[in-house]
Amino acid sequence: MLMRALVPVLAFLTLAACATAVKDSPPPPDPHTQMEALEMRIAILVEEQRMKLDPKARRLAIDPQLTQLARARAADMAKKKYLAHTAPDGSTAASLLMKEDAKWQGLLGENLAAQPYTKQGGVVVNDYAQRFLDQWLKSKPHLENMVFANYDHAGVGAAVNADTVYVALLFSTDLGLPPPPEEGPANTATTFESPAAAAAAPIPSAPAGAPEPLRLRGATGRTPPSRPAPSMPPR
Repeated sequence: MLMRALVPVLAFLTLAACATAVKDSPPPPDPHTQMEALEMRIAILVEEQRMKLDPKARRLAIDPQLTQLARARAADMAKKKYLAHTAPDGSTAASLLMKEDAKWQGLLGENLAAQPYTKQGGVVVNDYAQRFLDQWLKSKPHLENMVFANYDHAGVGAAVNADTVYVALLFSTDLGLPPPPEEGPANTATTFESPAAAAAAPIPSAPAGAPEPLRLRGATGRTPPSRPAPSMPPR
């Protein structure tokens, strides 16, 4: 009698488990709607990491102009499916910035990265932001960009295509330079292997009677081309 009494209970439990297992879960949010939240989360994580590694580093102010530029860079990479500091049309973050602001001067750093996603899994903001940060922390050039103490402005841009999320992270500082003269030399961009190397570069001597030359206009820290790259490397 005891065994007979248990049979209906076990059958009920089995049926209940089956009903739960076949229940459909809601689809993940459209990744396009997650990009702004991803940008904000990356900015927070980067600032926290800077303060952890160098408490004396300058605080980063989120700059609207850099944010707009970072978004344009990420969107271009997502549209054209590339990951590089130089776009297929030859433009760079520095050249685009100087096109928008002819008087801009200082040091500009750029970190890039990309991660694949699936429609079934979507883009989990916290997880993706942490993985982007982890990628940069494992790369010396990107880490040097993030912790360069003189940077005081930043902008983050994220964009997505059918299978990949692209992120551009920009840093800048005017290096304490005085405002440029109204009439001066044309904008130029010089590439350096690290922000420290850029900040230490000597200022070229100006001809007698000429205004003081502008220093490091549009300089961009970049990854050395000889660095080994993973399958989806940050740039």
